[in-house]
Amino acid sequence: MRAVIAQGSGGPDVLSVSELPDPAPGPGEVLVEVAAAGLNRADLLQRQGFYPPPPGASDVIGMECSGTVAALGEGVEGWAVGDEVCCLLAGGGYASYVVVPVGQVMPVPAGVDLVTAAALPEVAATVWSNVFMVAGLQAGESLLVHGGAGGIGTFAIQLAHAFGARVLTTGGTPEKLQFCADLGADVTIDYREQDFVEVARASTDGGVDVILDNMGAKYLARNVDALALEGRLVVIGMQGGTKAELDLGKLLRKRGAVIATSLRSRPVESKAAICAAVVEHVWPLVAEGRVRPIVHGTMALEQVREAHELMESGAHTGKILLTL
Repeated sequence: MRAVIAQGSGGPDVLSVSELPDPAPGPGEVLVEVAAAGLNRADLLQRQGFYPPPPGASDVIGMECSGTVAALGEGVEGWAVGDEVCCLLAGGGYASYVVVPVGQVMPVPAGVDLVTAAALPEVAATVWSNVFMVAGLQAGESLLVHGGAGGIGTFAIQLAHAFGARVLTTGGTPEKLQFCADLGADVTIDYREQDFVEVARASTDGGVDVILDNMGAKYLARNVDALALEGRLVVIGMQGGTKAELDLGKLLRKRGAVIATSLRSRPVESKAAICAAVVEHVWPLVAEGRVRPIVHGTMALEQVREAHELMESGAHTGKILLTL
């Protein structure tokens, strides 16, 4: 099979397409012939040597894909060869074939084409598990999404809006902020020109109920400042560093919570439960067109270096896909 391999760690230039042996599914696994793979920030970190795959996972980069079922491992039921699917992966997505635990294989939502479906698994699982399963966002509450124009941000805005939440988001250009507003964001904040804490407090009843944060240390103190009473801050990324000072007194007075989560390293049983919840609660909204995958563009697998450069530039809106 064709697969992207990294010759050491570093910039996009370490990536190349090579030939690797075709994988075979084991018990409880499904072999998928990949149509497209989605890019994620974690892919850049893995390429740079900062985010190795979990034990037992493929060294090939790629945490989500779409494709067709090519073979079934022992004991797998509910799927047939030729079924169109999209999958949440621990690794291996940038390749012609990938082996997936059956619980992480999901049907392609109605109305979504097979290539576009590659934009869904990681963002849907991340947003549903963190914003709804962990933080418990409810209709009538408020959600602040940092980086609303990215893959996770565009999906979080739409999903929270569909469930009746008031959505605030940050962005760096007027064009991106307008795009977020068109997706359903009630309040847009230019993080280069505005203090998101002040805007969040002024736009809500003194603070937001849930914050979805990909910055980590850089935003920790201000995120706590922006929380409402009994607010929940969910940290899913560390683009702004890993260490910061936390004012526990302030958090106690707000009866707030700071939660840090990672999806990739969870056990397969946990991922299967998240995927099942996504199919139950999110896919119907996608099928109805109330939530849609946002794809900036598609590039051939051989253009993987250019795709990583584009993601690093921040010039994209939504997801970047590699096609096979």
